[in-house]
Amino acid sequence: MKEFKKISILGSTGSIGLQSLEVIDLINDNYKINFLTANTKIDLLAKQVEKYHPVGVAISDEASYWEFKRKYNFDCKVLCGEEGVAEAAAYSENDIIIQALVGFSGVKPTLEAISNKIKIALANKETLVSAGKLITEAAKKQGVEIIAIDSEHSAILQCIIGEKIENIKKIVLTASGGPFFRTPFEDFKNLSVEEALNHPNWQMGNKITIDSATLMNKGFEVIEAHWLFGLKADQIEVIIHPQSIVHSFVHFVDSSVKAQLGLPDMKIPIAYALSYPNRIEFDFEQLDMSKIGTLEFYEPDLEKFRCLNLAYKAMNEGGDAPIVLNAANEIAVQAFLDYQIPFDQIPLIIELALENRQVQDVISIEDINNVDKETRIKTKEIIKNLRN
Repeated sequence: MKEFKKISILGSTGSIGLQSLEVIDLINDNYKINFLTANTKIDLLAKQVEKYHPVGVAISDEASYWEFKRKYNFDCKVLCGEEGVAEAAAYSENDIIIQALVGFSGVKPTLEAISNKIKIALANKETLVSAGKLITEAAKKQGVEIIAIDSEHSAILQCIIGEKIENIKKIVLTASGGPFFRTPFEDFKNLSVEEALNHPNWQMGNKITIDSATLMNKGFEVIEAHWLFGLKADQIEVIIHPQSIVHSFVHFVDSSVKAQLGLPDMKIPIAYALSYPNRIEFDFEQLDMSKIGTLEFYEPDLEKFRCLNLAYKAMNEGGDAPIVLNAANEIAVQAFLDYQIPFDQIPLIIELALENRQVQDVISIEDINNVDKETRIKTKEIIKNLRN
């Protein structure tokens, strides 16, 4: 009898979720879908249910849950809210989950999956930014692998296989620079939402696309790399690479350097995360360096892209600072997407949230939740004061 790997995809209607299903379609029916989860895209979720016949679905938005129940009558479980998503993540029959949720919402489901010793393919930076210590300690205790789907962290993982961690001098994460790499800083206040969402290389959801435009996504990746690979802040650097062909470098103590290259296609690191430590043959577009020609690399301008600097600051401070960084960023980015603030105020709002926080000890998930909730309230107040 053919043996299937059993998988649940958290965030199946988002960009990573959709591409994950494309990859699974190419693996010749080796996967059985247990749960699919969504927030509000219930019609797309319904099409996925019709195609993949999962054990169940979870819909985090309560109004969308009731609409789904009213419109559709599938023979599967239908779970509601954050608790429902966490239940889907922790489903005992899961061999692996793809965690592609947006923002802080990924923390609890990841911890629930780890508690049931389920392998994590992680595409949600904010989970390790907000709860890196808690999650990595739980994963180590339970013997759970966390394989990053981010192209940069996938690249690092591929470069360090067979190497001793103590032989790593530093890693360098590459950043495309987003749509505003060559835009003068004085023009940032006039940049539109539509311009910010026009990423030159990657197709992503709105929130992460704005994070790419501010370079906050790269700041999150620095913090994520710290937890994934056990590296210090001064061992993690960022370099601007507009072509997005070299996904990361690893520098070793003997002055040798490894790099992983590939076309900017998220299906490649998704496939690697699903097959790790092996590789599966896929007919993706091949990298042809003769067609690429020139590869460019630049130091990031930390005065222009202040979010990256704020991420380093929060990581160095530790404790509640990364939680505040993430929560304030989520609120500021949404305010920009809602046309409430100009683009150049995003880092200002985050900086004010960090400076005005009451430093708190963070030991448990309850502590993390409390800091997150308090920060969101205070950040909305900061935005309100800036607008008045």
